[in-house]
Amino acid sequence: MSRRLLAIAAAAALTFTFAACDVGGDGPVTEPPQQVGTSDGGGAAPSDGGGAAPSDGGDDQTVAASDIPAPDPADYAGMDEHTADGATQAFRYYIAVSMWAHQTGETELLGSLQTDDCSSCTEFNKDIEQLRDHGEYWSTFRLTDVGTNLHDSKNFDHEIGYYFKTSPHTRPNDDFSGRVDVKEVEYITVGGMLWASDHWSTGGINAEWGDDVQK
Repeated sequence: MSRRLLAIAAAAALTFTFAACDVGGDGPVTEPPQQVGTSDGGGAAPSDGGGAAPSDGGDDQTVAASDIPAPDPADYAGMDEHTADGATQAFRYYIAVSMWAHQTGETELLGSLQTDDCSSCTEFNKDIEQLRDHGEYWSTFRLTDVGTNLHDSKNFDHEIGYYFKTSPHTRPNDDFSGRVDVKEVEYITVGGMLWASDHWSTGGINAEWGDDVQK
């Protein structure tokens, strides 16, 4: 699977380099619990919501939006606290909601978790609009947490490194003429987090993903 690196606008540049799982940061790496389900934000197995079963990649198969609940904020304890750990939990929640949106086409919740000028968030989530336009989505999958890291930042209150994997699933191909089987994908993400009155918002995101980006 090809790797892509999302560029951050100069006005909100994230200050880091990709290097295994510490991603150039000075903060401690933590290892959150494994197997975060995108269906409920916790460890439960993802629901199929009565939707179509995952495709085997055949050209005549589609996967409609799964009727699965959004990730539960309760599974990201402290994400509304004005602390570094709160920022970490809020960014993990943002990523979980983004992955859920790729399975459902729902973006209202996702939009409420990011700043209006987070152009990099739009880039990171641009596939969702195309999926919704075609009425076809990623099949259900699970997130497995690998670790998090806290970075110093000149542009945000905190920069949070978050490393995770998605389990095998299917997706439409580029022209939506069929589906492709996607093996486990590794993600390295860094989110620029801003505190606004009583909650954290994602103000910038940089991400790389592929077969072995965490190595």
